[in-house]
Amino acid sequence: MSGLVDALLIVLAVVVVIARQFRPSRIAPGRRWWLLPAVLAVVALREPGLVDAHHRLASVTLLTAELLTGLVIGAGWAWTSRIWTEPDGAVWSRSTKASGAVWAVGITLRIGLFALGAAIGVHQNSSALLLALAVTLLVRSGFLVRRAHSLRPAAAPAPAYGEPMVRSTGKERV
Repeated sequence: MSGLVDALLIVLAVVVVIARQFRPSRIAPGRRWWLLPAVLAVVALREPGLVDAHHRLASVTLLTAELLTGLVIGAGWAWTSRIWTEPDGAVWSRSTKASGAVWAVGITLRIGLFALGAAIGVHQNSSALLLALAVTLLVRSGFLVRRAHSLRPAAAPAPAYGEPMVRSTGKERV
């Protein structure tokens, strides 16, 4: 795949993710939350040139920094997302203004890493950015699913006749 197609795929994925993050979305228990990150990772890993052969150590260091940035940004994004349960037990999430700040910091860090690599002469492929985006989405989705499972009400016996039913919305504030 050409660099232009990779760049378009990355921009498209980021636009879709950012556009969807501020709308409430249901966290379904059986949903394949790992599928999009897996597809992005496969596309990134199948491309040659992930590591610059002429600057192997610097390239691996930048790739590691990019992946660690993706990991931290994914965790921060999940941590700053608001999740809640509806009375029917459905779990929902929506990003907050703090999540937008996490994204801004992440984009700034990634631009800084790219600039550092360009300054030291490391040839950088878009595969590293695509792989880091996959890590970000995987970590965010995994943490949200884990948080959602902690909010789900435990299976409790039905109240006896005449006992009051207590319903909790289980809202969690960030």
